[in-house]
Amino acid sequence: QVQLVESGGGLVQPGGSLRLSCAASGMIFSSYAMGWYRQAPGKEREWVARITSAGSINYAASVKGRFAISRDNAKNTLYLQMNSLKPEDTAVYYCNVVIGTIATIETWGQGTQVTVSS
Repeated sequence: QVQLVESGGGLVQPGGSLRLSCAASGMIFSSYAMGWYRQAPGKEREWVARITSAGSINYAASVKGRFAISRDNAKNTLYLQMNSLKPEDTAVYYCNVVIGTIATIETWGQGTQVTVSS
């Protein structure tokens, strides 16, 4: 059974940085493309970034140039480095196995809350 556990969120001032982690188990992590998503209050969950098993990377326009996705296959862990954070980045952040930008694991993790506020 695949389990994804997100961590690293918190409260940060505008312009600040955070690094999120997603620990994966129950799967051959290195074989799969992985993605980050976020859901702000009252909004639909949206795709943020993805990284393929080969290391190809794509970002949503809203975060391109500010966020960086990476993975450590030896640690079965996905990362999201978030810089120049804005109040509109406030959301619960989730990871998932992806095909394209589509999440494939039906049961989402608990997510990690990111709040950008002064």
